[in-house]
Amino acid sequence: MIDKRKLIGENRREQILHWLQSSQNPLTGSELAERAQVSRQVVVGDITLLKARGIPIVATSQGYVYMDSPQNGQVERVVACSHPPGQTKEELLLLVDLGVLVKDVKIEHPVYGDLTASIMVSNRKEAMQFLDKINQTGAAYLSELTEGVHLHTLSAKEAAVLDEAEQALREAGFLLQ
Repeated sequence: MIDKRKLIGENRREQILHWLQSSQNPLTGSELAERAQVSRQVVVGDITLLKARGIPIVATSQGYVYMDSPQNGQVERVVACSHPPGQTKEELLLLVDLGVLVKDVKIEHPVYGDLTASIMVSNRKEAMQFLDKINQTGAAYLSELTEGVHLHTLSAKEAAVLDEAEQALREAGFLLQ
């Protein structure tokens, strides 16, 4: 049973961190706000304060995630890709269908330098939720700022899966070479 008392200040931030660390799934700002009996904006401020302390919390399209160092046994690789926005769905589904976690997208902006956005999709459902959110909000893909050129950090249980993913990207014409 969730305690319905309003959590205050540092106690609330500690509890938010505990909820994030304990969750197997992303938690939205609204979910955290309801649990803490505060507004979503208060939660956004708390998350900002926790991040400022160096706590690895990532905001994804599905909600907030506590990101400890790479999972035991997980291997990561950064790949350079290029394609128009209309092929983003194909790229993401290709990767998640191979068992790859697409952690982020990065671009090099001429003014701001490196820009990174968390994606954190590892299956078709999460990929479709991400794409639906882009469509619903009318948001642009970061890669639209660089004529389709972007990087992804990919994660999998073994290097062979990442090798297969890289080959599939190459065959689809998405891998920048």
